Amino acid sequence: MPIPDYPVASAHLAAIDADWARLIAQVGPCTLAADTASEPYQALVRAVAYQQLHGRAAEAILGRLLALYPDAPFPAPAQLLATDFERLRACGLSARKIETLQGLAAGALSGLVPSRAAAEGMDDEALIQRLVSLRGIGRWTVEMLLIFSLGRLDVLPADDFGVRNGYRRLKTLDALPTPREVARAGLPWRPWRSVAAWYLWRVPAP
Repeated sequence: MPIPDYPVASAHLAAIDADWARLIAQVGPCTLAADTASEPYQALVRAVAYQQLHGRAAEAILGRLLALYPDAPFPAPAQLLATDFERLRACGLSARKIETLQGLAAGALSGLVPSRAAAEGMDDEALIQRLVSLRGIGRWTVEMLLIFSLGRLDVLPADDFGVRNGYRRLKTLDALPTPREVARAGLPWRPWRSVAAWYLWRVPAP
């Protein structure tokens, strides 16, 4: 994966208008870093653990999950599938999340969840459409995989509350913009929409 040219990305965004220029001056250089060592299966398991939870709660649940497998840095798909439901439940995972994790593990074994090498050869939308066929995996979850694991630089998670609220603050809007409005506003941010999202997550509160 090539090293991202974040100064070029920041300059592109700063040139859009005065609001973007001010935001980038306030926040400073982009430090978005992808976890280039993880497999998509691993990244998706982590993303599921974090769904709809605050960071500390999710970290605690994920820590308890990983502690079930002391002989491995991360549970293999077959190990996860073989783990008793109640042991997973005791980690703090909901029944729905356990079903999602088991589906991910089965998908990794069947090849539906691609290896990192295979995923790197797929375009963004093809990977999204493939993975959202799994129970409990939505578009946002795959977009997080694309940005934070595969290092894709032109992904705009328009459904993300933080992105939408960041854009509301950036433009001093009275109401939260819809995902469609954010997607339309994001057209000039191409080909650096992942970087734009990173900045929108950091818009200072008024």
